This record gives sequence, structure tokens and C-alpha cells, in this order.
Amino acid sequence: MTRRQYFVVILILGTLSTISPFSIDMYLPGFPAIAKDLHTTIDQVQLSLTAYLIGISVSQLIYGPLLDRFGRKIPLYVGLLIYVVASVGCAFSSSIEMLIGMRLLQALGGCVGLVAAQALVRDLFPVNQIAQVLSLLILVVAVSPMIAPTVGGYATLAFGWHSMFIILAAITALIMVGIYVALPDGKQPDATLSLRPRAVLGSFFTVIKQPQFLTYSLVGGFATSAPFAYLAGSSDVFMNLYHVSAQEYGWIFAFLSIAVIAPTQLNRFLLKRFTSEQIIFTTLAYQSVVGLLMVVGTWAGWFGVYGLITMLFLFLCGQGITGPNASALSLAPFARHAGSAAALMGSFRMGFGACVSAGVSIFHNNTSMPMVGVMTGCVFLALFILLVSQRVITYQRAHKSIDEPMAEVAL
Repeated sequence: MTRRQYFVVILILGTLSTISPFSIDMYLPGFPAIAKDLHTTIDQVQLSLTAYLIGISVSQLIYGPLLDRFGRKIPLYVGLLIYVVASVGCAFSSSIEMLIGMRLLQALGGCVGLVAAQALVRDLFPVNQIAQVLSLLILVVAVSPMIAPTVGGYATLAFGWHSMFIILAAITALIMVGIYVALPDGKQPDATLSLRPRAVLGSFFTVIKQPQFLTYSLVGGFATSAPFAYLAGSSDVFMNLYHVSAQEYGWIFAFLSIAVIAPTQLNRFLLKRFTSEQIIFTTLAYQSVVGLLMVVGTWAGWFGVYGLITMLFLFLCGQGITGPNASALSLAPFARHAGSAAALMGSFRMGFGACVSAGVSIFHNNTSMPMVGVMTGCVFLALFILLVSQRVITYQRAHKSIDEPMAEVAL
């Protein structure tokens, strides 16, 4: 494809991938206003985030087989239409229970963007370029935390929290137009793939029994769950504990998003000298050290607002590196089942994210310890799984080839 086509495809895939980050980040500054308007508490509003993450986790398992069976475009249109309708429903919610339900439905539609974007990367680019392309996508995705909370804060102030969901619906409608006009079809429908439960489970089993996929999807799942603890707890910590305004919180959130953007692009250069496996191990070790310091410092009362922001920045620098490398290593063994592989990988990540956000809500104690403790625990667990599982992968590579074509590719 030409450079212009390459740019357009990356932009569309990136915006597809931003639907869920925008859906999560944009309404965070509105938590206090939502709680007040719906006569509930912050921890109950946090459960609307948990519901969204649960919806993404479950529905990715549905969209994966659909994307493999019917191609990429038809499931995309259906899912995004559901998202638009649910977003309008969120805007007109009159109770916290209705908001939680609408957020669940919103996730059931919007998560198609996550699965389809990664499957299309596998369709449209050579295997040895996947990690680099995913790094570019994360660059687009990483811009959303800089924009979304700030827009959400000002929209809440000017028009009320309901307006945020109308904005999300309008953005998604524009993305659908871009898909229709400029996005290649990718993998064609495969009528030989059955959607019967037994056949679907068989496809998932084919994917999950691959040690490389299982290892790096679990490692990536736990490692990328750490920011969900930050997402669930940060508005309460900064706005209620440190008493910053909704607008100030948006700017803090935007600043911390730089911690994801810069390393994402550094990853493209690191891949020229190191393997994805080496990069992931080093990054998780770094985050474990920073996380431990963050937990000890929080417990000892070392940090004011600026100290906590600094530690969060240092910790989040690892997210832009671990994510694309773990995704690339998870997807590399698959061609025919790329949609199912992307769905399982995304389901793991969002399922873990839902558990993590719920954990922050459950352990809520009017301090920042639940947030920083869960964040650190996520990377500790990811590093442990990586160390235990690498021997299995090394043994398999040495003694037998992988079933799927193009699996033995150095990333």
C-alpha cells in the first residue's frame, strides 16, 4: 500500500481502538457530578466502569468468531450501531442502575473496535511488522487520555455529565463513515467456520493451547490491568483526597498519558536491537521496582499530590512498551484464527481489568493505597507468569514446530 493508504489505515484502526479508551476516560471527571445527580456514591459510580469492562471482556469472545466467519466489516457496523444507541441511553439514564446497564450494553457494542482493529493488523501487515504497527496504533490510542478527560471535565462543567455520552455517540458515527469510505475489507468471510458452540469453543481451544499465546496473553493481560486500577481510583484520589477540580484532574490525566505515548514510540527503536521477549522482561522488572517504591512511599506518607503524580508517571512509562510486544507475541502464531486469538487476548485483558477496577472499589478506604497496591500487584503477577512460562515456550520451539503457518517469526 502507498504511504497515504498506510497513514489512513493506521488512523482508522487507531480511532477504532480509541472507542473504549474514550468511553472509559471521558466520563472519569464526571464521577462526582454523576454521584450527586443520581443520588448515589462514588464507589457505586465506579461499578459502572466495572460493568463496562465486564461487557468488553465477554463480548470479545462473541465478536472473535463472528469476525472470522463473516469478515471484518459486517460485525463492525452492527457492534458500533449498538454502541451509538447505548451511548444515547447512558445520556438519559435516571438512576445508577440504569447507567450501569447502559454502560454494559455500550461495551457489548463498542468492544468490536478492539477486536477488529487487532485482527485487521494481522490481515493487512506482515507478521514481522505487527509489533511496530501496534506501537503506532497505541500512539493514536494514547492521545485519547490527553483529550478525553479534559473534554469530559469541560463538557461536564458547561453542559452536564449527560453531554459526554452524546459526544461519544457522535464520534463513533464519524468513525463508521471512515470505515465505509477508506478501510480495506481485510480477511474475507470464511463459510467453513461454524458458529455452533462446539465449533467456536474448538477454535478458542486451538488458540489457547498454543503456549506462546497463553503465556503472553496472560502476561499482557495482568500487566495492562494495572492502568485500570489507576482509572478506577484516580478520580477519587485526586478530586476527593487531594481536592483538585474536575478541570485540574483532566490536565493531570493528560500529563500522565505522556508516560504511555513516549515509550510507545521508543519501542519501535528498541525492536531494532532487542527481541520482544527481552523488552517485556526488562520493562516488567522496572515497573515492579517502581511499584514497590510507590506502595512503600504511600504507606509511609511520603507523597503529596506532586509526589504521587511523579511515581505514577514513572510506573505508567512501562505500559506503552509491554502492551504492543505482548500483543504481537500473542497473535504471531495465528493466521486463520486471528480473530479468535485477538478476542481471547482482549477478553483476558478486559476481564482482568474488570476484576482490578472492582478490587479498587471493594478496598476503597479514602486513601490511595488500594489504587497503588493493586497496580503493583498486577505487574508482580505478570513478571512471575513470564518467568515460569518462558521455559515451556523455549522447550516447544526447540522440539517441535507450531501448527499454524508463519508461527516461527522473530519479532
